[in-house]
Amino acid sequence: MSRSPSLPDQPRLELDPEMSDTERLTALKQHFERILTVNEELDDRLTDATDRRQDLREEVQRLKHRNNALKASALYIASVEEISEDGVIIKQHGNNQEVLTEVSPGVLNDIEAGDRVAINESFGIELVLDDETDSRAQAMEITDSPAVSYADIGGIDEQIREVREAVEDPLSNPELFDAVGVEPPSGVLLHGPPGTGKTMLAKAVANETDATFIKMAGSELVQKFIGEGSRLVRDLFKLAAEREPAVVFIDEIDAVASRRTDSKTSGDAEVQRTMMQLLSEMDGFDDRGEIRIIAATNRFDMLDEAILRPGRFDRLIEVPKPELEGRRRILKIHTEDMNLADDVDLDSIADELSGYSGADIKSLSTEAGMFAIRDDRTAVTTADFEAAREKLDRSEDEPDGVIKYQY
Repeated sequence: MSRSPSLPDQPRLELDPEMSDTERLTALKQHFERILTVNEELDDRLTDATDRRQDLREEVQRLKHRNNALKASALYIASVEEISEDGVIIKQHGNNQEVLTEVSPGVLNDIEAGDRVAINESFGIELVLDDETDSRAQAMEITDSPAVSYADIGGIDEQIREVREAVEDPLSNPELFDAVGVEPPSGVLLHGPPGTGKTMLAKAVANETDATFIKMAGSELVQKFIGEGSRLVRDLFKLAAEREPAVVFIDEIDAVASRRTDSKTSGDAEVQRTMMQLLSEMDGFDDRGEIRIIAATNRFDMLDEAILRPGRFDRLIEVPKPELEGRRRILKIHTEDMNLADDVDLDSIADELSGYSGADIKSLSTEAGMFAIRDDRTAVTTADFEAAREKLDRSEDEPDGVIKYQY
């Protein structure tokens, strides 16, 4: 277990009795400045610790929720087909098995034919589920025109070109593919480290083509109820067909497309069932029309080979951390609206940011601005960027995420 950093000692003042009044005054001023410096550093540490505590609380809540879900018994999705004096006839989703089951009077008053219900392994109805439209609204983020353009993305010009060829051109210039006599790529998979611009690239494509942007995270497809994940996949593609031209962006696709194992648990089986539905929708017997698919992952090594074969994702595009020229471009994008002092040389700053992702550079720019605000200045200086970089590097180096200051 890592130890918390020790608190700094408060500066002590020892005055020599033989000091003159001027020397005493100078010593008192220096002592006061040291106290202010220590207090400012303590304030910074308190702010960081408060943020860290909030992050830990959120993580604890997430783990508690996940633990409760794992301990709960598996439930299955079914539809109420008919209500009679003998009981309720339900049809289980996935295998279309119809079963006559008895229902307690309390639940019987709450259900009607056509309702979706959750049933246990004995086909007993546990609860009545919300409308299908509710799950659509909760799981999918629909944006008619994302406010992101290619000009907002730096350092990945080659990746932008490849994505535009595979996604944008078939939507905006389909006649080009007809003239050549080739089918456009059926899907694009973006892979690379976090913060390199994969999501922004997908939004920029949707913006440039005026297509509806439908986003779903792979983790949202891993549902509590058996059969629910595959239904959401069907809804996803049905919604895209209703809103075409559309760009379907599946983030964190590794959550539902990881390598298949021999595990027999209901959770793993549900993930694999969801992936099979996704594969089926991507293959499809019908022409998808003006629907383009983009997916992203930070864990390319975890993906199942079935999702990577041609015909599903025809283009696998790596989005790496930016090189020097890319870092310069990204830094200029994120400082374009900042009031920079005359001593700021963005090219020199970018030279020192080897290993930084686009998101890291954006965070650096924001932190530099915060240092200027803290000192009641309106211009951001080179010293602010250096302080911001030192803070981010310290945070990255600490395994527990706590910044340890030296005094």
